[in-house]
Amino acid sequence: MTTTDTHGTPRPGSATQLHVSLAETATAHNYQPLPVVLASGQGSWVTDVEGRRYLDCLAGYSALNFGHGHPRLIAAAQAQLARLTLTSRAFHNDRLGPFCRDLAELAGMDLVLPMNTGAEAVETAIKVARKWGCERKGVAPDRATVIVADGNFHGRTTTIVSFSTDPVAREGFGPFTPGFRSVPYGDSAALAAAIDENTVAVLLEPIQGEAGVLIPPPGYLQAVRDMCTHENVLFIADEIQSGLGRTGTTFACDAEEVTPDVYVLGKALGGGIVPVSAVVSRHDVLDVIRPGSHGSTFGGNPLAAAVGHAVVKLLRGGEYQERAAELGEQLRGRLEELVGRGAVAVRSRGLWAGIDLDPALMTGRHACMRLLDRGVLAKDTHGSTIRLAPPLVIEPDELDWMCDELSSVLARSGG
Repeated sequence: MTTTDTHGTPRPGSATQLHVSLAETATAHNYQPLPVVLASGQGSWVTDVEGRRYLDCLAGYSALNFGHGHPRLIAAAQAQLARLTLTSRAFHNDRLGPFCRDLAELAGMDLVLPMNTGAEAVETAIKVARKWGCERKGVAPDRATVIVADGNFHGRTTTIVSFSTDPVAREGFGPFTPGFRSVPYGDSAALAAAIDENTVAVLLEPIQGEAGVLIPPPGYLQAVRDMCTHENVLFIADEIQSGLGRTGTTFACDAEEVTPDVYVLGKALGGGIVPVSAVVSRHDVLDVIRPGSHGSTFGGNPLAAAVGHAVVKLLRGGEYQERAAELGEQLRGRLEELVGRGAVAVRSRGLWAGIDLDPALMTGRHACMRLLDRGVLAKDTHGSTIRLAPPLVIEPDELDWMCDELSSVLARSGG
């Protein structure tokens, strides 16, 4: 498994350098991308503007679970582009109903409230929970509280950063939205102590992705489910990154055979083609939303529904989930070999992994730069941690090659 050329810092006057300079000049600096300019992709691979190939091991933060240019998803998008792309929800369209019906069935729920981005879906779920608490639980108006977890990442809107524990996401963006309590992730006792008569929901990632692929202790999700049932509180599972096959099951909650009251979905639901998100739940929860109480011009548009429906169809048979589980065992085994050889800890579930590097060796950013030099795209987080989330279509030999390159990066740095 080889790439086509040497990778690294853009050469002065090169196409890469020109594109990077233009982006740095004309684009607000809300990201710090690696110095690579991608132009095309197919399957697990992408090609830059100078013809160099890279194995994409971030997959758009799981938005590209099915790889770049999946033929069934592209066909669905192309067919719909030629027919109808937008109606607004002022009218019905022929793609929305089948998509919502089959997504609800996949999740074992009744209804789908379609949105666009993941953060928009989280905001929607919060509104639904507050409305449910007021109408169904009897919480006094403006008194509802939602319990969240330290280290969470649910997006970067004003409301969401109000309960973030990441200072970079919060600083300078106040005043913040009230109504949230944060407890340590994975601590069921702390969660139980935080619930009171005004609690309407517990909002959690079954696996915390941005925090470094943090997996809660066994039994935690079941404990959350039991507490929420006992206290008449909604369990909202943010499966925007973890859902739709990534962890070896359709949803990460499936690992403990737990069903939340509400799924929040996004990223992979749009197949890496269009932004598609959704809140999926039962009638008794989503029926609190009535005409005029919530909406989105593009939410549930025909193009998004056509692509989302194609994604649901890909997941129906379970092949992608099984593939993620099988290749996930291969990935785990290879990564665990690196512990003590530059890595200090490894966490993985399916084709999703967080690797904590020895901070004396290098930062996560430095590791990703060195992987870039070797034709592997990955993403750092929180100092010395890197995340790997290759597409579910990756081949076993490609997965081994990725691990070989990571091993070489650590070895050459003294690991």
